[in-house]
Amino acid sequence: MPFFKQNNFLKIASHLGFWLISMGLTLLLFYYYEDRVHFDLVILSKAFITNLGFAIAVYINLLVLIPGFLKRKNYIFYVFWLMVLLTLSSLFIQFLLMFPLRNILQVGFRFRSFDINLHAAYFSTTLIFVAFTSFLKFIRDWLTMQDLNLKLAKIEQQKLEAELKTLKGQLNPHFLFNSLNNIYSLALVHSEKVPDLILQLADLMRHIIYESRENYISLEKEIEFVTNFVALQKIRASENVNIEFKINGEVPSSKIAPLIFEPFIDNAFKHGLPGTNGKDFIHISFDFETPGWIKFSIENNYEQFPKSIRKKDGGIGIENVRQRLNHLYSSKDYNLQIQHQNNKHLVNLKLKLK
Repeated sequence: MPFFKQNNFLKIASHLGFWLISMGLTLLLFYYYEDRVHFDLVILSKAFITNLGFAIAVYINLLVLIPGFLKRKNYIFYVFWLMVLLTLSSLFIQFLLMFPLRNILQVGFRFRSFDINLHAAYFSTTLIFVAFTSFLKFIRDWLTMQDLNLKLAKIEQQKLEAELKTLKGQLNPHFLFNSLNNIYSLALVHSEKVPDLILQLADLMRHIIYESRENYISLEKEIEFVTNFVALQKIRASENVNIEFKINGEVPSSKIAPLIFEPFIDNAFKHGLPGTNGKDFIHISFDFETPGWIKFSIENNYEQFPKSIRKKDGGIGIENVRQRLNHLYSSKDYNLQIQHQNNKHLVNLKLKLK
């Protein structure tokens, strides 16, 4: 691995470029301010000392004060230590410029007395450097945070898609398992309904495998799937069972998450037959009267089985619906209520259409 990564190299190059530009501007200021005829070692030394003082203040602020106080919201301490830093930095610059270096440089540096106006000028200039570099740091940190948030969002989206694929992978075998059980029960008694049931199952599996790959599909196709699914379930039901299937309003041209209703309907037929005292019923309704929303309800009788028996039913389908709703819709875009009372099972789902 190279010692300098590309990002580190660019960072160092940008810092060097910044201070080279600052050095050049400072040289020009000293050149015109002191009315020099040409550039010499004195002006170069003054520019270097001045920028050294600026750099000390800038990097102490960036590396110590901002992470140690400002980012921790210790604003009072940050302002206090910033004022101390600016004062010491300006005194550092002024002291070095006042120091008699003519014996070292063999040039005409003159020792000056402390000048409060000159100190204020260095203090203000240092403050400008600190403020400007702080602004650049905040911009860089903001861009870095945006890039990080984008990467995290992509990772979360990939994770979500993987979870949804897993849930769909669980749902399809669950649906197939229950349907094959229905066919098997009819095949044992050599029912004439078996061939038609197999054909309808093939159509339903085609919808699950090919048309339900996306997170959202046509609402019309999903309602058609539910209609065929109810018809499939009716084949194995007794003629004495009161089965109602209603659609109120016109089905809008919207999208919806696929296979949302199938687990509830499958659960009703699976656990609601036979019912209590021979009073078997399953009432299913879709309501499109509210624009932009769909209201689904299903009510059926059910037996209060012992816990040992109920435990065998893992509830994979219903739990999958809950998870998929949480993944694909916000909490304000759906409302799911499941109630058990008086040997009746009631499901109400209000869902915002896409």
